[in-house]
Amino acid sequence: MNYIQSILLGIIEGITEFFPISSTGHMILAASIMGILEKKITNLFLVSVQLGAVLSVVFLYRNKFFFQKWDFYLKIFVSSFPVGILGFFFQKTNFLLGNPLTVALSLFIGGLVILKTENFYEKNSSNKKNSITYLKAFIIGLFQCMALIPGVSRSASTIVACLLQNISRRKSIEFSFFLSVPVIGIATCKKLFDYYFQLNSFTFQEIELLFLGNLAAFITGIIAVKFFMKYLKKNNFKFFGYYRIILGIFFLVIHYLMKPLGKF
Repeated sequence: MNYIQSILLGIIEGITEFFPISSTGHMILAASIMGILEKKITNLFLVSVQLGAVLSVVFLYRNKFFFQKWDFYLKIFVSSFPVGILGFFFQKTNFLLGNPLTVALSLFIGGLVILKTENFYEKNSSNKKNSITYLKAFIIGLFQCMALIPGVSRSASTIVACLLQNISRRKSIEFSFFLSVPVIGIATCKKLFDYYFQLNSFTFQEIELLFLGNLAAFITGIIAVKFFMKYLKKNNFKFFGYYRIILGIFFLVIHYLMKPLGKF
């Protein structure tokens, strides 16, 4: 991985992290095209670069995030608990992380789910709620576990869980934003510690690559979040469903065309 690739992947992460289109899936596909997916630093980068995007949410929503009642943080904990437990037991099962075909299939299926969920949500438009109970938070956390499969999208799984429980779109996306902080923050720290203790050090170039990627993700994350919230004032999530389906089909076709050559 070089500096240009680090910045490009960081930009991709920042743009896609909070949209329900799978940031990790996009980075896996991009890294596969760049020919760096099998690199050890890339495996670390795909997880740790998400921290830059998460920090953009902390920066933009610092007043809402740091000045809440205790039940807000308890609900975040309840929602984070299932994926934390599942991630702990399956932390070494990461064979899917380097599989672009899995990403393509997940994008396609996830797109269909988003469209179906939006149809359900619109049919129940008279019963929208902004309150998230502890039970709803736990259900959202269960849905978030599906994001351990690359291409599913943490944002998509949590938003779908919210919409199926008739929580308003704005409340859904904001809760998804806040939920990303502990989930991605802990996953990033663990990945960095594991990498460090495995190799006993970071090279200066690796530190530079991670810094540049996270900086790019932070800046583009701020832009993406502002755009997303403005977009949702007049639109729904169906566009992202269609986008996922089209992108999934595209990469499935590319996969079967390039498979005989061993390039994808």
